[in-house]
Amino acid sequence: MRAKTFKGGIHPKEHKELSNKCAITPAFPVSKTVTIPVTMGGAPNTPVVKVGDVVVKGQVIATGDKFMNCPVHASVSGKVTKIQNCLVTGNSYVPCIVIQSDDSEAQEFLPVLDPFACSKEDALARIKDAGIVGMGGASFPAHVKLNPPADKVIDYVLVNAAECEPYLTCDERTMIETPNLLIDGLAIVLKIVNEKALGIIALEDNKEYVLPILEEEIKKQKLADKISVCLVQTKYPQGSEKFIVKSCVDREIPSGKLPADAGCVICNVGTVCAISEAFRLGKPLIERALTISGGGVKNPCNLRVPVGTLISDLTPAYFEINENVAAVETSSENNSESASEGEAKASVNGGGCVAAEVKEPVKVISGGPMMGFSMAAINFPVAKGTSGVTFLTDSEACLTEESQCISCGYCARACAMRLSPVLILRELKAGNTQKAIRYGLMDCIECGCCAFMCPAHVRIVQKVRLGKAIVRTKMAEEKAKEAAKKS
Repeated sequence: MRAKTFKGGIHPKEHKELSNKCAITPAFPVSKTVTIPVTMGGAPNTPVVKVGDVVVKGQVIATGDKFMNCPVHASVSGKVTKIQNCLVTGNSYVPCIVIQSDDSEAQEFLPVLDPFACSKEDALARIKDAGIVGMGGASFPAHVKLNPPADKVIDYVLVNAAECEPYLTCDERTMIETPNLLIDGLAIVLKIVNEKALGIIALEDNKEYVLPILEEEIKKQKLADKISVCLVQTKYPQGSEKFIVKSCVDREIPSGKLPADAGCVICNVGTVCAISEAFRLGKPLIERALTISGGGVKNPCNLRVPVGTLISDLTPAYFEINENVAAVETSSENNSESASEGEAKASVNGGGCVAAEVKEPVKVISGGPMMGFSMAAINFPVAKGTSGVTFLTDSEACLTEESQCISCGYCARACAMRLSPVLILRELKAGNTQKAIRYGLMDCIECGCCAFMCPAHVRIVQKVRLGKAIVRTKMAEEKAKEAAKKS
């Protein structure tokens, strides 16, 4: 089978060998406490419990009445001890519900529902009630994604199984260990979106050994006429929705549009499996698999943890890092930027599931090294969209000070979106946001390919994010002025 691809992109070292042979292991916070963000995708939620309440696993603890709301459930049974602002991915502080587990096995799941016998409306309601969002990082509510406007005809449902971020392997392990959930979940999504649509699992060819596992399960569930596997070349950012669509079905998503505008719906591996469990078991999205890896970890691994588990509550019981974690880079610059500024450049010695040589971590990334976020501490919770945590040593992290841009054009050569980052940054520096927009500021997907290639180590992604924030602030101000005029 010939692997398909797209123009541009880069080939960072993968480091998958550190954890891709490690089975997903159930883990539980050593403090028996979870810190669950009130909102993890969609419109802001409001807590429906208060301090002192006793809750059971699967019970709704925060929700809202808007279409974009996605409820949050208790991931353990126990008592609500606090509702307060806590550190989360991105180094922001948001309202969280803290639950102390009472070791009870009590649970409050939804009733089992046959996805092929119920109506589309009931199926979408089930996905919403289960609190399912995109588990690849964006955390977009699944019930909204799977209900595109009536004028959008969906021809393909694509499962993003590329997992192109270096180090991360939880999706790879999920496909190996529970292919039945993946194929069943995809069949359910096809039934909801369009029964005539075709399902395609986009698999990078560095995981080609998973292909026969998936094909055997497709055959077992008698879905060979509806579902297939498409091998795509191992290249970053192959997992981005624009490039999944281009590689698998040779269509392009128009600028400023969504995959539905190209006749596609895209779901993450974990999301599709969660959809299967929501129907077959009535299980809300209360736990997820994630990868713990990097040169600073003695025993890289894949874990399945309750949503809200603090990373600091998993070490050293489930993985070990150098004790001097206080050395993690905590400057305001590094913590506000994406981790994508070239983190995956260096190699790590080792193989299997254990690094051969472990050095002191100098940077902790929530997510992968290309699009994750540098964190100031490790006491942040696993959210629905947390796919991994990467502990980088000084030989892996890019801590070099940036120098003057020399307009070499390497960033434009690497950009899979066919933009010219050097021109965008030049206009942002001059304060010309409108020109920056014309050069493609808002089309940038912040993948970090440009920063990875930049010989001057310019923090391109950070600057682009700041530029986008300025544009969005101006748009909000103009919208408020227009509203004020009308009133």
